[in-house]
Amino acid sequence: MTRRLRDVEARVLEVLARAEGARSVEEIARGLELDQSPVAGAVTVLEQDGLVTVEEAELVEYRRGTRGRAFPGEFPERLVARALVAAGGRGTIPELAERAGLPPKVVGESLRWLLARGWATKDGPALVLTEAWRAGEPGPAPDERLLAALPETGGRSREELVAEGLPVDEALGLLARRSGVVETRVRRRRTVTITPAGRALVDAGLDTRPEVTELTTDLLVSGRWREVGFRPYDVTLPGTRIAVGKEHPFRQILERTRTVFLEMGFEETASPWVESGFWDFDALFQPQDHPARDMQDTFYVARPDRARLPDDALVAEVAATHENGGRTGSAGWRTRWDRELARRCVLRTHTTASTIRALAAEPRGPRKVFCVGPVFRRETIDYKHLPVFHQVDGIVIDEDASFAVLLGLLGTFYRKMGFERIQFRPAFFPYTEPSVEVFVWMASRSDWVEMGGAGVFRPEVTEPLGCSHPVLAWGLGLERLAMFRLGLGDIREIYLAHLDWLEETPLCRS
Repeated sequence: MTRRLRDVEARVLEVLARAEGARSVEEIARGLELDQSPVAGAVTVLEQDGLVTVEEAELVEYRRGTRGRAFPGEFPERLVARALVAAGGRGTIPELAERAGLPPKVVGESLRWLLARGWATKDGPALVLTEAWRAGEPGPAPDERLLAALPETGGRSREELVAEGLPVDEALGLLARRSGVVETRVRRRRTVTITPAGRALVDAGLDTRPEVTELTTDLLVSGRWREVGFRPYDVTLPGTRIAVGKEHPFRQILERTRTVFLEMGFEETASPWVESGFWDFDALFQPQDHPARDMQDTFYVARPDRARLPDDALVAEVAATHENGGRTGSAGWRTRWDRELARRCVLRTHTTASTIRALAAEPRGPRKVFCVGPVFRRETIDYKHLPVFHQVDGIVIDEDASFAVLLGLLGTFYRKMGFERIQFRPAFFPYTEPSVEVFVWMASRSDWVEMGGAGVFRPEVTEPLGCSHPVLAWGLGLERLAMFRLGLGDIREIYLAHLDWLEETPLCRS
């Protein structure tokens, strides 16, 4: 033994040398009046040095459950039975609740156990005491004895309870139908025994001077530095891990998305989260009886419940396009367009509301515009759906814009976001033609995963807004992209406060 023992290690060895047989870590800690943590650490080091041996065993422990902690004294049915005695052997629930000092609800819940124990019977709305109590109060049943033997906090082992003569198994059988009264836990118990080498070291005399890790001003001024030992440093050990402050991983992805589009020469736009039905649906040539406009799919706003529409000329163009195609050459939807439906306020269902506003504000090309922000839909929450999520929407206005250019732009975006294999599949959307859905290959799943939709705006969308050039458009979900970039299996994990995950997620990734 060449290493000098620390103070707590020496004290543990001395306790074990005086003991007859093994001692648990808990017993040693109690004897030294220390927390278990430093004692457990000292035992681990002493075991590595061959000065003690450690054995582990499973220990069954019983604790009061949530309902058991609500019974600090006795079960409520015993209190109700005593109230029945005081009431002359007969009483209603409200009367007994007042006498027992219990809420009527608790008295009602205790009826089942009163009847099961044979302490009372029912006679209409009243309870009647049985002969079992008229002859004198019965002694505590096994389940009552077990609960009384458990402290209000902490637990006791099965061995301790059995040694006191408690019928543990019988008590647990009675409590099996009474959940939340007593909980069973399995713990690991470590027992420690001193080895001959450890005993020889104690017999030779231990240096139990306290150890310090640094030389302080107080030690120098007081002269106590002569009375203490200095713990040696192991320079090969890893340093303390520091959790640095950083952006949330999903915020990093949002910012990376913005950076990619800015690098590609786009300008950024924004719009209100509370949007009118006109910009969210009508300006996109979505029919007013489309299922997406139903209450079960869209969040409608109560205050304000109506929004201002743009200038009358633009509204008239959009209305005519819906009703008969207007000047677009389309047949329209052949239904009457309702101005009040267009004025209804909704939480925007897509960020296309932002890009369509930008198109209406300046319909002449060439222009490249994008928007990143939250959208809202009445989705059922599961591993891949949330009612609030983020989209990146974009448009390109150019007389030379083509479907091939659209596919090239989307491919460039996803490659810059770290996806090498991209696939496009034909799709249908009310306001684009032709249309595609974008898929990326996920090696971890060995499958293609859909990321969003894209296409070329129909003339019914662009021409009422005064745009005569082709307009490329897309709307892509970002939470799903983040799931795969961050290695998450559930979209909800992005928003949960998992501090370990947040600390371990790297600031940069290749």
